[in-house]
Amino acid sequence: MDIIAAIATGHSPTAIGIVRVSGEGCFACCDRVFRAFNGSPFSQQTPRSMVFGEMLDAQGRVIDQGLAVRFPEPRSYTGEDSAEFHCHGSPVVLRELLSALFAAGARQAKAGEFTRRAFLNGRLDLTQAEAVIDLIDAETASAARNAAAQLDGGLRRVLEPIQDALLDVTSRFYAVVDYPDEDIEDIRPEQVAQALDSSAAALDRLLATCRRGKVLKSGVRTAIVGRPNAGKSSLLNALAGFDRAIVTDIPGTTRDTVEESVLCGGVLLRLTDTAGIRDTEDTVEQLGVERSRKALEAADLVLAVVDGSFPPTEEDLEVLRLAAKAPRWIAVFSKCDLWDTQARSVGVIGQVGTPAASVSLSAVTGQGLDRLEAAVAALFPAGEAPDSGSLLTDQRQEEAARRARDAVRRAKEALDAGLTPDAILTDAEEALDALGELTGRTAREEIVSRIFSRFCVGK
Repeated sequence: MDIIAAIATGHSPTAIGIVRVSGEGCFACCDRVFRAFNGSPFSQQTPRSMVFGEMLDAQGRVIDQGLAVRFPEPRSYTGEDSAEFHCHGSPVVLRELLSALFAAGARQAKAGEFTRRAFLNGRLDLTQAEAVIDLIDAETASAARNAAAQLDGGLRRVLEPIQDALLDVTSRFYAVVDYPDEDIEDIRPEQVAQALDSSAAALDRLLATCRRGKVLKSGVRTAIVGRPNAGKSSLLNALAGFDRAIVTDIPGTTRDTVEESVLCGGVLLRLTDTAGIRDTEDTVEQLGVERSRKALEAADLVLAVVDGSFPPTEEDLEVLRLAAKAPRWIAVFSKCDLWDTQARSVGVIGQVGTPAASVSLSAVTGQGLDRLEAAVAALFPAGEAPDSGSLLTDQRQEEAARRARDAVRRAKEALDAGLTPDAILTDAEEALDALGELTGRTAREEIVSRIFSRFCVGK
């Protein structure tokens, strides 16, 4: 492969900037742009050890002093000869160093090309490559920990026993089908059944992690609903930590949805503050109410806000009834600094259904926000070390695992029905193909390209 180079850090001025290089012959290329103070060429420096020296531009002029390190293949990120330059984070310095590398024979790396080479060279499987971009995009500590564990092979270690069991099944059937006259040990249906059952059960457990994995990676779509002036925008602002939405005493201030991402109980909530739900003759407000209803229908979690400083109205009850149709909902009785909302909430909840939790709080004083955080954390547990890194985190992974599970089930049904070995073999091989697509062993080029298109240049 040819030599690629890219700036691996951002384009804004920073204390440290990094330029990465990879490909056969990259050390000779780096010799032309780096002069070590110890007098030895870069290509002869101790592997994986930082060395201090000068960075040179395309004309050989010094543009900075910094550190450089070389990683001989195969013990590098990409699996091929690679190098990094750590210099001051001036965009001008980084561009000049990159231009010098181009003049020395490198070319601009494409988005995700370093990680793609790591995948092609067998340093990472496809789930680990996806974990790299998940780690870069992580917005919570739990998401980062899961991505790091997946990068370390957490998901691969779950899949390997399943693949081994299915390979054992298919190899036995191939031996019987292809060499019927040979003295080969007969297939024992009970052993095959056990292998298929254990594989299906393992895939069922893996698929059960999808919801938690998607919550970790993408957050929870959350709608804040309530009648006008119930305290919805105040709650959004309290959770966000700044005045994201306009708050006034005038009912109907919020005419459109307002969106913000916040951490609540360690869970990433994709909050949507909505217009107050009520009957109105105002055309603009009607459009806002309609958007509120759509946000509520699309939400994974609904925070139904009731003004606890007044006796509940029919509008409040209607909001709660709508919220009760959501997959998960929490009844929030606001303004507890003005009234004993806890006592008032008991009678209201009995009329509309049972929420996941009922919380009294004050968005102004912050009282009760910890109870809301605890309720959200209980609804969306992150999971701990035993399953860290083994969660399915996106639609592609889920679809491949589901196809594998369904094919294993069909193979077991064929075995139970006493069908010929080739019928069982067809479904077992389909399961292996789906698992190969999940790890990248049999993934089509368009799938691989789509995954790496999500990466930034330099990674």
